[in-house]
Amino acid sequence: MKTAFSPRPLWRLTPLTLSLLLGACAVSAPPPPAEPAPPAAFKGDTTWKRVAATDVAVPEAWWTLFKDPVLDGLQQQLVVGNQNLAAELAQVQSARAVLRASSSAIWPLLSVSGGSTRSASPASNGGTRSGPSTSDSLTANASWEIDLWGRLSNGIKVAGASYQASEADLAALRLSAQATLTQSYLALRAADAQLALLHRTVAANQRTLDLTQARFDSGVVAQTDVLQARTQLRSVQAQLSETQVQRAQLEHAIAVQLGQLPSQFALAPQAQLPELPPVPELVPSLLLAQRPDIAASRARQVAAYAQIGVADAAFFPSLDLSASAGYRAGGWSKLVSAPNLLWSLGASLTAPIFDGGQRRLASDQARASAEAATANYRQTVLTALQEVEDNLVALSQYGAELALQHDGLQAAQRNLELVLAQYQAGTVSYLNVSSAQTSALSAEANVLSLRNRQLAAANLLLKSLGGRWAAPDALASR
Repeated sequence: MKTAFSPRPLWRLTPLTLSLLLGACAVSAPPPPAEPAPPAAFKGDTTWKRVAATDVAVPEAWWTLFKDPVLDGLQQQLVVGNQNLAAELAQVQSARAVLRASSSAIWPLLSVSGGSTRSASPASNGGTRSGPSTSDSLTANASWEIDLWGRLSNGIKVAGASYQASEADLAALRLSAQATLTQSYLALRAADAQLALLHRTVAANQRTLDLTQARFDSGVVAQTDVLQARTQLRSVQAQLSETQVQRAQLEHAIAVQLGQLPSQFALAPQAQLPELPPVPELVPSLLLAQRPDIAASRARQVAAYAQIGVADAAFFPSLDLSASAGYRAGGWSKLVSAPNLLWSLGASLTAPIFDGGQRRLASDQARASAEAATANYRQTVLTALQEVEDNLVALSQYGAELALQHDGLQAAQRNLELVLAQYQAGTVSYLNVSSAQTSALSAEANVLSLRNRQLAAANLLLKSLGGRWAAPDALASR
């Protein structure tokens, strides 16, 4: 006897069939717009090429270009001890955990449960009360949300891009911390050089005061000359004390950057400033590919666009599959047997109908966030290009200005020698000596200040390049 055909099993497979047919219909947002087109060359690069070698590469440890072993040692301590870097590393680990959690959401959920229940029921309709009974069960359950519209896959994209942004943030913070440490170290060495200059000036002014005092005791000059000489000496000594305070504060700042107690950290004085590093030939388009802050901003833009897909997927139905199988019996000894087997299979399709506009608002918010991320990304690119241009101009102008200051320093020192000789001969007053000493001190201090600013501009330029750069021949071979 033939059995009549029943369509019910096929209808039961319809949700699964729909999931397979519609799996490729995931909602996706439009691709993010491209970044602003970079210029062919930096405007300030041409001027700098006339005063420095450019056919060089910047290593990963870019601070080694300053050729200062003490700075190299401090940079090694920075990566280990800086607490801001430690906090950012924890953020990266958190973002990695979120990515793994999002990735696991596409897989079915499996669980196993077991239990034992003993119960008794009251008598009904005048019958006899039944005795207590025991029910033991062992069940396995599975559930799976089918990613019809890409809500889960876009969620993975969001988490993945956020993780990439966190890694880029860590690299950007490390680069910023390295540049800040280098800046503090250069300022400290400039303070050392300033202290050495002031110590020499104090000694010279003390000799001038002794000479003036002797001439006053001999009745050659008036007491006003002695008072002017003492005033000049005390003024330089006051500058020396102020510079010592600045030097101590810079040393404290370096200690904190390294994660050390300021009271247990010290750097020996070193009056010689580090060398000015050569600057590479710059390619603006390459800058956009290696700056970590640009990479972080770009990753956040990608995450924002993926979030649009997550929000839009809420407008479409969701499909969930479920299954369970197990055993239930009155005792554990006979639990696992065919008569006690129970199972169930099911599918549910849930379609949103009315939510008061929440889904539309969430979609609008995601699109607004994507536009904001795009604007932030473009602004980051523009700022990066500006930083390079600023420091290229600064390096060029400081180089020209330093040559003028050196010439002025030589003139001021020669003038001081002549005025001191004239004062000893009695042909000029001490007012000329005081003016010449002030001019010589100011000229040498200006040279030190310019050298410090020149080194600082080179440090910021290397940092603006992303902390590494290939030589032109290496670029051509890529």
